[in-house]
Amino acid sequence: MVRTGERKAAIGARGRLALKAAEAATWASRKAGRGKGSMIGGLVALKLDPDILTGLGSGRRTVVVTGTNGKSTTTRMTAAALSTLGEVATQADGANMDAGIVAALHAHIDAPLAALEVDELHVPHVCDAVSPAAVVLLNLSRDQLDRVGEINMIERKLRAGLARHPESVVIANCDDVLVTSAAFDAPNVVWVAAGGGWAGDSVSCPRTGEPIIWDGEHWYSTGSDFARPTPDWWLDDDNLYGPDGLKIPMSLALPGKANRGNAAQAVAAAVTLGATPEDAVRAASTVNEVAGRYSTVQYGSHSVRMLLAKNPAGWQEALSMIDPTVDGLVIAVNGQVPDGEDLSWLWDVRFEHFENVAVVASGERATDLGVRLLYAGSKHTTVADPLKAIASCPPGRVEVLANYTAFRDLGRALAREVNDV
Repeated sequence: MVRTGERKAAIGARGRLALKAAEAATWASRKAGRGKGSMIGGLVALKLDPDILTGLGSGRRTVVVTGTNGKSTTTRMTAAALSTLGEVATQADGANMDAGIVAALHAHIDAPLAALEVDELHVPHVCDAVSPAAVVLLNLSRDQLDRVGEINMIERKLRAGLARHPESVVIANCDDVLVTSAAFDAPNVVWVAAGGGWAGDSVSCPRTGEPIIWDGEHWYSTGSDFARPTPDWWLDDDNLYGPDGLKIPMSLALPGKANRGNAAQAVAAAVTLGATPEDAVRAASTVNEVAGRYSTVQYGSHSVRMLLAKNPAGWQEALSMIDPTVDGLVIAVNGQVPDGEDLSWLWDVRFEHFENVAVVASGERATDLGVRLLYAGSKHTTVADPLKAIASCPPGRVEVLANYTAFRDLGRALAREVNDV
């Protein structure tokens, strides 16, 4: 392990100058009221020294976390579990591209450990820079086709990137066909049965193109010996199971089956780096919100819980978390560049199961959402402004399910309203 002084030496004179400039840019951004400034600091550092990520990652034991859904939550849980071993560098805000990663590592220059959330497209070159001890692969499903591209292409890029790092341990979800394919050839794999509620993008084998056949929880390709591996870790509604007969009760602060799977992979990664399973489970179980997700805010006569979803698989999971006894449900959808401007994915999401909940379609694309809800047979009203949509609900508990920019903007608006009271 490289000590802090040696890490700073690895950064070099140019890197140290880049980091000084990044600190100045961060300070200026905060002084101007433009936010925390971490992203602009990371961008400045990378502009002045394109190799700064390699220097900042030098000598750390790093876990890289990626996948279409659950990256931020799993990274937060992984950081919590790793903190039982020492200080951990990680992103607090889910900034998962190069600038955000640089900012996180710079902010925790002395930390011997790192848990890094990394966008799927960035994983290969980030791994080249930081040489991770472990890579967590959660799931792969179609997302923003205008940015990410076709999902089998992502799988092939991840597979090629992992091949360059045979020393890294891959913590892979064996219930996801595409993730299994990306990890299948790696020499060091820990298989976790983390669940896979969405199988719409895994109907054919990513290696041969032949059909994938499902038999209960098991799956296999008809064209090769590619099949679901035997898991090293698995879970049920109450316990987490692991190697050598390990059985640990696991009760999480976060809702949903997907988050139990996220926790299982976070624990497996932390144990790979030396944490005890019991300590890792205890620490991961304390995570109760992630960058505002799952948090509850009091807004007038409404207790508002915020949920985020960004693609069909994520929406399916988030919809399963909706409490059917709530007094109101606001679904907010925008169509900005970070969301993906093509909203045809709305027709892949099952909105049919709302019966006794007052649903309000909201966001910049409330009308598009309203048409989808109409065809789903879901009674609803349409109120474009999410704050007004919440206010239109009956007093009491309101769930808000929003895509990326709608979630971000509503969170800021609620914060302003609460602070002004």
